[in-house]
Amino acid sequence: MTQQAGTEGTKPPGSRGDGAKTALAVVAVLGLAALAFMGVREAQRARLVPDGASPPSFQMTKHAGGELALSDLKGRVVMLDFWATWCPPCREEMPSLVKLAKEYESQGLVFVAASRDDGATATQEVDYFLQRFQPELRPYVVYADDTVARAFQVNALPTLYFLDRDGKVMDAQRGMLSEDGLRRRIERALKR
Repeated sequence: MTQQAGTEGTKPPGSRGDGAKTALAVVAVLGLAALAFMGVREAQRARLVPDGASPPSFQMTKHAGGELALSDLKGRVVMLDFWATWCPPCREEMPSLVKLAKEYESQGLVFVAASRDDGATATQEVDYFLQRFQPELRPYVVYADDTVARAFQVNALPTLYFLDRDGKVMDAQRGMLSEDGLRRRIERALKR
C-alpha cells in the first residue's frame, strides 16, 4: 500500500472543524443583519415628521360624508393611521386599531384611518373592503390625498402618527405594530 504525500493529519471536508466555522459565520451574518435592520428602522423614523412638530391641518373627506380637519380634533389625542386596502400589513393591523380605538375613545383618543387608496375607484374599493372585511372601521375612514401624505412624509404603508392634545406630533411609526405595541403607544400618548 502506498500513502499519498501530504494527506496525513488533514481533515476531510464536512468534519467538525468546518461545521463550527460555518456556525460562527452564520451567527456573524445574522448579527450584522440585525444591526442593519435596526439602523434602517432608525433611519426610517428620522424621515418622519419629528416629535414636537405641528403638521399643517388639511381638510380630508370622510368616507361616511363630510369633511374632517385635524385642527378640529384639538384637545384630544389623535391616532392617525395611513393605510390602503391593497396593503397586507395594513389589513392585518386594522382590527387591532379599531378595537383599541373603541377601547380608549372614552379617555380622549380619536382614531383617523387615512386611506391612501387613490384614483376614481378609491371610494368603491374602500367601501368593498369595509363591507367585506372591516365594517367597524367605517366611521374612522378619511381620504388622504398626496398633499396630506407628503406633509406627513408617508412613503410606505402603514405609517402611524400620534398627535398630542395640541395637535403636535408626539410619536410616529412606519410599519405594522402588534396589538401590545399599539396599546403601549396609546397609553403613553394619553398620559402626556
